[in-house]
Amino acid sequence: MLVFAWIWLMISILTDLFRDPSVSGWGKAVWTVFLIVLPWIGALTYLIARGRSMNERSAQRAREQDERMRQYVREAAGSAGAPAVSSPADDLGKLADLRQRGVLSDSEYERAKSALLGMNGKPARQPL
Repeated sequence: MLVFAWIWLMISILTDLFRDPSVSGWGKAVWTVFLIVLPWIGALTYLIARGRSMNERSAQRAREQDERMRQYVREAAGSAGAPAVSSPADDLGKLADLRQRGVLSDSEYERAKSALLGMNGKPARQPL
């Protein structure tokens, strides 16, 4: 179990080190050599010197990942919480609004309404 914990610690340190844009390439190389040559002292030194910023970068990555997931869910659900599929009642309301604003004439409104509701007033069949 200690071996797995040690491997996890080294992977976490190296991942943080190489994801940190504030450390130069030479700095990354020095830290890597230090971690390979003197692993215990190197890991403890890294955690003491950069542990707080390591935690801050990890929290920032988690926040960014959470925000990307929330953005994806918003896009998948539809814009501004609008329903993805409109109901016949919503469509009738839109038609009435268009007629009221003068965009549709009375005959166009009646034709669109009958097409939406079907000929006998029942909702039109939706294709499968």
